[in-house]
Amino acid sequence: MTNGKQLTLRPLSGALGGEVRGIDLSQGLDDQAFSELRGALAHHGVLVFRDQDLSPEQHVALAERWGPINVNRFFRAVDGHPKIAEVRKEPHHKKAIGNSWHTDHSYDAVPALGSMLYAREVPAFGGDTLFASMYGAYERLSEGLKSLLRDLKAEHSSRHVFGEEARIAGGGGYEGRIGNTEQATQDAVHPVIIKHPESGRPALFVNPGFTLGFEGWTREESAALLDYLYRQATAPENIVRVNWQPGTLVIWDNRATWHYAVNDYDGERRLLHRITLEGVPLAAA
Repeated sequence: MTNGKQLTLRPLSGALGGEVRGIDLSQGLDDQAFSELRGALAHHGVLVFRDQDLSPEQHVALAERWGPINVNRFFRAVDGHPKIAEVRKEPHHKKAIGNSWHTDHSYDAVPALGSMLYAREVPAFGGDTLFASMYGAYERLSEGLKSLLRDLKAEHSSRHVFGEEARIAGGGGYEGRIGNTEQATQDAVHPVIIKHPESGRPALFVNPGFTLGFEGWTREESAALLDYLYRQATAPENIVRVNWQPGTLVIWDNRATWHYAVNDYDGERRLLHRITLEGVPLAAA
């Protein structure tokens, strides 16, 4: 294994997530360790690494081991490191970035593989991130509903979140942290049930953040079914909660998970560095 250590994984819940031990990510990944981690991510959806000491350059090199980097259009970049997005909340900020259930970049024609989020500064309390399994969300459905959903596609967009008239644009409380609203022109259509490109498992691929509705359905018709799917996806037994500590790095798979940044640390500073990874086209299950 990397650095001559034994890589082990401790599951974090019955639904998803694993904490990886016995690895120093700053030393890079040999082929065996990388293969094990890639397989573990496709299976567990979320991997947590504690006590990592990564420079921005090492963070970028680690991400590029997984594939090309998707440079975020809307987040402020870390000074001197345009491939790293800054996820920051200052003590005077009332809103936290990502404080609702979503899947990053589902509005892109080729959605992101996932993200690598690294903790630089964490609050004295709170600031956890919740993750939900989209494998589990699919498995919770009846066979009849699964059959219906397999034939559906859903529309996704960035416009209502990051666009000029978005709820977080202008005076929405994200000034200096979210920008480039004129670039929020992305619209995409994806299968509602995808076949995960690495695990081969079926997963639900809609999310409250960026999904508008089902292709060929009205917004009103879509809303009731989407609301039901969202409730199934966020059942307590389908969620894991990750606590951040300085030096924690979390990798999640956007094709198999949602996430939610808990905003419960007013008056505290939280600074994380995020790199998003390019994905591949998604196929129906």
